[in-house]
Amino acid sequence: MDNRGQMQIDYIIGISIFLTSIIFLFSYTSGLFLPFQSNSDEITLIADRISTNIVEQELSAREPGHITILDGKKVSTFFSEINSNYGGILNFYGLNGTYLRYDMNVTIENETSILYSGGKQLPQYSNIAQTKRVIMLKDETTENSSVAVLSVRVW
Repeated sequence: MDNRGQMQIDYIIGISIFLTSIIFLFSYTSGLFLPFQSNSDEITLIADRISTNIVEQELSAREPGHITILDGKKVSTFFSEINSNYGGILNFYGLNGTYLRYDMNVTIENETSILYSGGKQLPQYSNIAQTKRVIMLKDETTENSSVAVLSVRVW
């Protein structure tokens, strides 16, 4: 008599339960290690639009083919303006609407420290969209450039 008929079915059921639990585990824990992850496409697109506007139009050193090189004087002027006239900056970027109002934080940092920061302080619990761009920060007086990361966060 062959009494091993259930072995294949038991194996298939066991493997399917194991794989289902592994898939559930990875899908559940994927968001735990991503700070500032947004589940809203709307504010992610807003953060991306603002970062593009800041880097490519407002703070660019305007060198052809080098749109990620930022002018140091424009950067310092921008951050002093965002800290002194925060409401005007929100209006300029269209974040202060009739029905919805968004807040933002813009930061430029290198590998060791934060160089510039402006806007509101980040809330502890909120749906925050973040866009990061690698930039070159050009000092006009010394003609030196340094690599930095521009982060735009909107909530």
